[in-house]
Amino acid sequence: MNLDVKRPYRKNLMSRGLIYMGGEEQKITIKDVSLTGALAELKSDQFGKKDAKDIFNMLSVSTMVDLYLPEMRLAGEAEVVRVDMFDDHMSLALEFKNVVYDIDNQLYKRKVYRKNITAPGEILLNGKYHEFNAVNVSVEGLMVKLAESIAVKAGEITVFKFERLELEGEIKVIWVERIADGGTLLGLEYVHMEKTAIKGIPRFAR
Repeated sequence: MNLDVKRPYRKNLMSRGLIYMGGEEQKITIKDVSLTGALAELKSDQFGKKDAKDIFNMLSVSTMVDLYLPEMRLAGEAEVVRVDMFDDHMSLALEFKNVVYDIDNQLYKRKVYRKNITAPGEILLNGKYHEFNAVNVSVEGLMVKLAESIAVKAGEITVFKFERLELEGEIKVIWVERIADGGTLLGLEYVHMEKTAIKGIPRFAR
């Protein structure tokens, strides 16, 4: 994979972070960054038994990766547009696709990474299943939006289904917020689920 990409001005720096690729979290060093992307470096000893062919096969399935750069207050998704292999490291040219710059510096306060996912699901509230749309998902819980106003209290434990990630089980309402369009935002925390691992969602714990 070696694409010629026209790049805007990039600033050289040395910042550390994490990348989620092939179902695994890897430590990275950001060598330079621009408004549209960054150059990341991974040390060869992090690859384990994987060789260059394995890495390229992995990226041929999906070039999208999750990115977490708390020092730069950036988190989200990026596309790998170029890979260069060296004896002691790998360089990844990344193009930002769905990245949030956290001006309130909440990335330092969050325990785990939240991945933006918009997909439908169901939650049982007041004896009835209500449809929701996920806003973001982590390995500890998710934020969802309901189209209607729902009378529910923080601390309530109920059940849910979220087919996008094949999740279902018990969940706890952590917070409730009414929004201007008449809907409801819910912050939810997993209590008991049928599966213990959430495929495609990194932890990125600080």
